[in-house]
Amino acid sequence: MSKEISSEQKGQLLNTLQDRFKENMDRHENLEWREVQSRLEANPDALWSLKEMEETGGEPDVIRQDVDTGEFIFYDCSPESPDGRRKVCYDKEGLESRKKYKPDNNAVDMAAKMGIELLTEAQYREIQELGDFDTKTSSWLKTPAEMRDLGGALFGDFRFGRTFIYHNGAQSYYGARGFRGCLRV
Repeated sequence: MSKEISSEQKGQLLNTLQDRFKENMDRHENLEWREVQSRLEANPDALWSLKEMEETGGEPDVIRQDVDTGEFIFYDCSPESPDGRRKVCYDKEGLESRKKYKPDNNAVDMAAKMGIELLTEAQYREIQELGDFDTKTSSWLKTPAEMRDLGGALFGDFRFGRTFIYHNGAQSYYGARGFRGCLRV
């Protein structure tokens, strides 16, 4: 798959990201858009990944800057789990273990193809501090290897005023479960 982005797509994406950045300053206090844009323009692979996040309904936004590396950290900030990434098993092994009614894809492979990482449990809790996300949906989370080796996988949602982290078999999938991603630029 080509990771190219046309200059028109780049311009549209940067405008969308800038508008979202300005509309949600509470997510990234003390950050300047021009610094974010400069970093993005120097990193075409990151722009391509952000385009993929946007096109699948993720509404990516900067949530902070890593104090050690200086990287800007983007999370999917759509109110619900991105629509274009739902109805997926956790990973390829989970998908292959389904006997029938297999979905078309899995969260781990989709994220890798997009050049992003699934949110960890800590990152999911962090995003929930910025708003109420997944009030009607749920999102697969990066699952520790020891849990995955036992056949399970983590997912989270927000219900009754709090964040919940649950487990399910990695082969399961639901119409309202997708995944959120993280991109470091």
